[in-house]
Amino acid sequence: MNRDSNSYTFTFAALMVLVVASVLAFTAHSLKDLQDDNIRKEKMQNILSTVGINIDREGAENLFNKYITEQSAVQSDGSIDNSVNVFKDVNLALELKKPAEDQDFPLYVAQIENEKYYIIPIRGNGLWNAIFGYISIKEDLNTIKGVVFDHVGETAGLGAEITQDWFKERFIDEKLFDSEYNLMGIKVSKTNNDPSNLDKSDHEVDFISGATITCDGVTDMIKERINHYVPYFKSIKESSNSLALSIQEISKNEIKLN
Repeated sequence: MNRDSNSYTFTFAALMVLVVASVLAFTAHSLKDLQDDNIRKEKMQNILSTVGINIDREGAENLFNKYITEQSAVQSDGSIDNSVNVFKDVNLALELKKPAEDQDFPLYVAQIENEKYYIIPIRGNGLWNAIFGYISIKEDLNTIKGVVFDHVGETAGLGAEITQDWFKERFIDEKLFDSEYNLMGIKVSKTNNDPSNLDKSDHEVDFISGATITCDGVTDMIKERINHYVPYFKSIKESSNSLALSIQEISKNEIKLN
């Protein structure tokens, strides 16, 4: 074949494309299991970090299995479907495309030194693409223990700052509900009257300057996601109140008998 001909050039280019594509496909297939494992462990890291456990990727699985005592799918009516493997089978990006009544709402429960925490995945929209993360709530079902945020493509130095520790720390000990247990959420506000973040009952944290849409997205996704768990939280509170009343009644009867 004449190396100076067009047919030779096209044939050579086609063969090179085929070889390179084959190598890339083989490499991607070979690394898929490793990539999936890294994603799985990173997910464990993020869940643990909301309750103050920071660990490297390799150590995440052991601590996840130690501290995460329950993994459940909450339903829109507050019931639990334990048949769903929420860690493996529930993709929040896909769940959000369904009607609320058809969604599974993942819930992870951590037990650490006699303290219980409820960890909820959250997802919403930023300026350019999706923002997402996890939020953990203390046993009072109101106080935030910790958060972790991530994003697909927010602007560096602006919306991307939601991943920074200084921003995430502002959410610690903030209250999600008011005194009547109405969901208020947490507003990322540029008019916050508490710049030192000392008031943990104002349902606000400081705004990131220049990142209005991303901050609004954080505000909206927290309230929207937590709202689906309110029936479940109220059922827990009602059960706790009934148990407390039963214990009270038993105590009264014991006093009478004595």
